[in-house]
Amino acid sequence: MSTIAQTPGLLKAIRDRFAHVDYCPLEEKSRVFFENAGGALTLKRVGEISAHYATIPDNQGRANEASKALVNVINKARADAAILLNAKSGQIFVGESGTELLFRMIRNAVLSAKPEGNVVGSTLEHPATRSAAKRWAGVAKVPHHLAIHNDDTGTVTVADYDRVVTPWTTVATIIHTSPVTGMSVDVKAIAAFIRSRAPECMIIVDGIQHAAHGDLDIDAYDIDGYAISPYKVFSRHGYGIGWISDKLTMRAHDELDKGPAGNWELGTRDTGAYATFSAVVEYFEWLGSQFEPDGSRRQKIIAAGKAIKAQEHALTHAMLHGADNCPGLIDMPDINVIGGIDNPHREGLVALTHDNISAAELVEHLNQRGIRTHVRKADHYSGNILDPLGLDSCVRVSMCHYNSIDEVKQFLVALNELQ
Repeated sequence: MSTIAQTPGLLKAIRDRFAHVDYCPLEEKSRVFFENAGGALTLKRVGEISAHYATIPDNQGRANEASKALVNVINKARADAAILLNAKSGQIFVGESGTELLFRMIRNAVLSAKPEGNVVGSTLEHPATRSAAKRWAGVAKVPHHLAIHNDDTGTVTVADYDRVVTPWTTVATIIHTSPVTGMSVDVKAIAAFIRSRAPECMIIVDGIQHAAHGDLDIDAYDIDGYAISPYKVFSRHGYGIGWISDKLTMRAHDELDKGPAGNWELGTRDTGAYATFSAVVEYFEWLGSQFEPDGSRRQKIIAAGKAIKAQEHALTHAMLHGADNCPGLIDMPDINVIGGIDNPHREGLVALTHDNISAAELVEHLNQRGIRTHVRKADHYSGNILDPLGLDSCVRVSMCHYNSIDEVKQFLVALNELQ
């Protein structure tokens, strides 16, 4: 299989599908966007769809053709999302945000579980799952145990979960990719281990950071809940996408009295939100069709994921080891990379520190040279990763497949000015 970089004109065609790919409309100047973990670039098509549906006055569930058309859009989006996720059962639904959906899934799983159980997670997790599990385990008066992640690799494994999962574990949480270290987690292996020890355990996965990097396969994971924040996967703010298993669907949850059984959506949802997620799935299909033109929709999505991973591997390798005549981070003695230089779990993200310059100063230096990055502080979002390393902050440089080697070289040139 060829790559994005090896396919003539493909990177330009990809970048042409995204808004503000190299220009900030607020600062009114060119910039390199390496803050994708904070929110990916938005497809132009998403903006067009949002504007269209924002003006439509009709609601779902009415006896008119406009209302029926809205319902069809929602049903199509659910089917599209199921293909992207490879979810052949369960249900897709929309909520306020990925974080809100994780809180809701975890709450319902914990409160409907056996009272003598326990809840487990890991120290690698974002507070979207860690805080929710802690809160609702406390309300249910059951223990909450955390597997300790590996500071050197920036990830968590089966061996770490082995220390906390018991036959009485009723709810377990897993993060698919860390938004601080950028390291992915083997969800399939960890879920299989949990099932082997606690077969009835409800397993909830935070897929928010992982979704933009492709390789989503709910059927292979054997889990009960998965959440995505669409603004981190080429859509817009204002909604979250959730998938829940048939088993979790029927657990006790907030619902209207005498309403449809198994309904997890409260109130009228934004049809435009659903429609924009269809645009995201269509983008994955388009990208995959450049490599698998005769494949099924799912085969094209798989091909897109492989192409995304290959492109992001090339970008991070260039950043770490250098490109053309630009020295890489490995050649800069004052730079330290969290998780190590050559880490097979890395997904398009490099977190770094400088021995003599603060993270805030580094980010400002890069800002002045038109390169957008982000400071992660040892706060409630990132302290779980940074505190054990003795760091008060780091610089997060997060890339996506639409970024280019030339942009990486701009970054390296700017950073080399400080050596």
